[in-house]
Amino acid sequence: MTAPRENEHLEFKEAKNQYDTVKLYRYCIALANEGGGKLVLGVSDKTPRKVVGTRAFPNLEDIRARLVNILKIRVEVEPIEHPDGRVLIFNVPFRPAGTALHYEGAYLMRAGEELVPMTPDKLKRIFEEGKPDFLAQIARHKVTSDDIVRLLDTQSYFDMLKLPYPANREGVLERFLSEKLIKREHEHYAIANLGALLFAKDLREFEGLARKAPRVIVYDGKSKLHTRSDKVGTKGYALAFEALIDYINSQLPSNEIIEKAIRRTVKMFPEIAIRELVANALIHQDFAESGTSVMVEVYSDRIEISNPGLPFISPDRFIDEYQSRNERLADLMRRIGICEEKGSGIDKVIDSVEVYQLPAPDFRVGEKHTQVVLFAPIKFEEMERRDKVRACYQHCCLRYVMNQKMTNKSLRERFNLPESKADHASRIIRDTLDEGKIKLDDPDSTSKRYAKYIPFWA
Repeated sequence: MTAPRENEHLEFKEAKNQYDTVKLYRYCIALANEGGGKLVLGVSDKTPRKVVGTRAFPNLEDIRARLVNILKIRVEVEPIEHPDGRVLIFNVPFRPAGTALHYEGAYLMRAGEELVPMTPDKLKRIFEEGKPDFLAQIARHKVTSDDIVRLLDTQSYFDMLKLPYPANREGVLERFLSEKLIKREHEHYAIANLGALLFAKDLREFEGLARKAPRVIVYDGKSKLHTRSDKVGTKGYALAFEALIDYINSQLPSNEIIEKAIRRTVKMFPEIAIRELVANALIHQDFAESGTSVMVEVYSDRIEISNPGLPFISPDRFIDEYQSRNERLADLMRRIGICEEKGSGIDKVIDSVEVYQLPAPDFRVGEKHTQVVLFAPIKFEEMERRDKVRACYQHCCLRYVMNQKMTNKSLRERFNLPESKADHASRIIRDTLDEGKIKLDDPDSTSKRYAKYIPFWA
């Protein structure tokens, strides 16, 4: 039997003779909490998967009824008679919006092969479903048309979208109403958080939004001991973005290189990578987190860009998947040219890092924030094993989304290694295979030198 890789939506269990009912309840809860999925009994949970058959739950009507009574959701149970034995598929639906399911008080989710308690961040997101979106909430009530023009840079909105400025104020207000940047409020108007965050001339005019401005801290050296500068923005994201990127680039360390006998200075990190990562941090931040903001920290050997909130998808899938936390913000920032089309930003980051021959970016998830670290150049011999494995995986992902396959040769080019060091690339590939990050494109191939590789999720 050919079966896909297990994930948060799919689980295989052998269960040849029986399967614990409590485990069934718990797995169904976890699958429902993470978008629904299938629990398959009678198939080996180790690859290559084989049908082994199961005798579990002979009375299907009974287990269907018990699942409804205990879990309060309807789980469809589908028996399949396979030549190698009976297979049971439990089709678990998505949980109701705004409701996290639990069994005896345990809110569960998948973590690899294990079931673990759901994180506070994930529970919070579920319970907040259906509540008014932060960006739609009101930043300032009872404002007049004069106040809107005074507080928001309406001219910049039209300039960025390359639209003619309306001949009268009513045209400006109608456009802002259609974009949901402002709302009607009886005889007055209200400015939405979306409008203020993007086009505020001064975020300090809006209670609670000043703390949402990005912050740039520059340190002397590799630690936080000595701060050279600490700057917090005051304008809306759309107005300040270009100046923010220019300021960050001005603070980055530089290297001198010589090309054709001409010496020139280049920044240590590619500007396109900085631009994409800062834009991503602004777009994907969790506005529900209070007392924190997007932060850029510049050290002598790295730059760290972080945003409040945990990602919706695994960092391993940043390069090929996309799910925005703030769709309206992402849409407007895309249309005014601040960020790229969906899903292409991290591709550009990885590609530019490879061109600059930098170590692979490190995507880190903390308790309440997501962070990306760009590292200064280091020699191949000084890289740790984990750095090489991370670079190999990201290179493999980049090749795959470009409709190409990673080879020993392409990895050597990524690390700028000569052909005589093909064994070094082979060792990195072997380590990355052992980590389960990549796999052979053709498992039946016996050639290592000409083998091609694809990401584990491909």
